[in-house]
Amino acid sequence: MSRASEAARILPQARLSGPMPWVIAIMTALTVIAVAGGLALANLADNASAEIAGGLTVQVVEADPVTRERQAESALALLSNREDVAQVRRVPEEELAALIEPWLGEAGAGSNAIPTPALIDLKLRGAVTEERLADLRAALAGPAPAARIDAQADWLAPVFAAISSLQYLALGLVLLLTATSAAAVWLAARSALGSNHDTIEVIHHLGGTDGQIATIFQRSIAIDALAGGAAGLALALAAILLLGRQFAGLGSGLVAGGGLGLSDWLVIAAIPFAGVGLATLTARLTVIAALRRIL
Repeated sequence: MSRASEAARILPQARLSGPMPWVIAIMTALTVIAVAGGLALANLADNASAEIAGGLTVQVVEADPVTRERQAESALALLSNREDVAQVRRVPEEELAALIEPWLGEAGAGSNAIPTPALIDLKLRGAVTEERLADLRAALAGPAPAARIDAQADWLAPVFAAISSLQYLALGLVLLLTATSAAAVWLAARSALGSNHDTIEVIHHLGGTDGQIATIFQRSIAIDALAGGAAGLALALAAILLLGRQFAGLGSGLVAGGGLGLSDWLVIAAIPFAGVGLATLTARLTVIAALRRIL
């Protein structure tokens, strides 16, 4: 029998009896939820950017309905014949009424007392630049002087800024939870060393090395971390699936773009194993550093 095995028999380590597995389970669950949120936000931003890339909206703001209709049709005809326009569509009146109904009510949305601008959605070939916008405005100035052109990306700029802030928040939470987990393992290892100080001295007198003693502690903490990580992952997955079902019920195309892909699930599945590696490394370094000071 090797010295390491003999030392392990002399220095038993209880598992799942202390708070360590449960602390790791909580930390793992929170880390998985934070990572999943960050990945979902990244997917949402990427899909939204791809969806509105090159997108423009033309509004014909004219109080007189006859003039508004004539200018809208002229603008639609001009845009349909431009080579730099990939797609063009006039938004139907029924769709416009549905968009403003939450603010004006059903009666207000269907009333002619409040003039509604004619809307045309188009998508350019390539990126939207200020030069291209100026060219389009100049082209529409004649047939549709009441037309206003807005880049769809400008409307969603505050949304993208908020998403970016939330991503940084998720990253900060992951770093904070990682540091907290390492600190918890450090405290547990120091506590275990203190409670087994006399036994460790006996093992040293029998020829045991610092590395062999550290291996015993790190093996015990690794098993606790694996058990806690599995429990935390299961809890986090239940929360993620529940939240995903709630957001899917909103029926929003923007929210639907934040779904998790295969690569995202692989990253999430790797988190408990990364936690085990962090706990094992922290335990080993803590034990070896402590043994060199006290023995």
